[in-house]
Amino acid sequence: MGAGTMGAGIAQVSAQGGFHTVVYDISQEIIDKGLSRIRGFVQRSRERGKLTPGDEKAILDRLTGTTELETFRESHLVIEAAPENLNLKREIFRKLDAICGPETLLATNTSSFSVTAIAGATQHPERVLGMHFFNPPPLMALVEIIRGERTSEETMEKAVAFARQIGKTPVRVKDTPGFIVNRIARPFYNEALRILGEGQAEIEAIDRIIKEAGGFPMGPFELMDLIGIDVNFAATESLYLSFFHDPRFRPSPIQHRMVLAGNLGRKTGRGFYTYGEK
Repeated sequence: MGAGTMGAGIAQVSAQGGFHTVVYDISQEIIDKGLSRIRGFVQRSRERGKLTPGDEKAILDRLTGTTELETFRESHLVIEAAPENLNLKREIFRKLDAICGPETLLATNTSSFSVTAIAGATQHPERVLGMHFFNPPPLMALVEIIRGERTSEETMEKAVAFARQIGKTPVRVKDTPGFIVNRIARPFYNEALRILGEGQAEIEAIDRIIKEAGGFPMGPFELMDLIGIDVNFAATESLYLSFFHDPRFRPSPIQHRMVLAGNLGRKTGRGFYTYGEK
């Protein structure tokens, strides 16, 4: 549910895993962009010899798009990848709960919100859980499988099995702020932003040092641009509130200004870096 960067990526790995996959969004234009992104990714994999032409066709044949929520009525699993807004996610799950049968698993890809809070909008919280994929889903192996307050063990086992079937590495996580990865990752971003704000080093230097000395494939500013500065900022805000304004998680005014200006990273062509056609 959602044909943006994360939603399209999750749909792709689902189709690659052999599942017939429906991609939903609020407009056909967004769906077409998401499906085009998937086609491009799969085509490049075929050109690199990782997929055969037959594999490519089979994956794309398993994908369809829809603007109708009712299409999910027959689904066995729905994975929500909407923007990081708790009220929006609760409203989505309220609607899905009314449409889907009680056997359908309802998963949220939230990176920071409480699964229990999202499940509270439903009549069947036992079938609601978190399945937090990482960007880009086709390349990142880890999936956090998050248990809400009332998530059943059967729901958890089915989600773990699904993650393994699509070639991912599931890890069970309790419903705590930021789960595992986002809690650990906050200093990676926040300290880089503090260094920048204090004028101790420039963006390019910080990224280069992190990569060369730390062995990371991307620096914090490159990674924020890839994830989306609005998404990254929302995750930091959520942790800051969840930990009752613990200064370790205080959001950066640099990020806040960039979100207000609409400079959100690669998806808008400008973030900490500027992106052209190539």
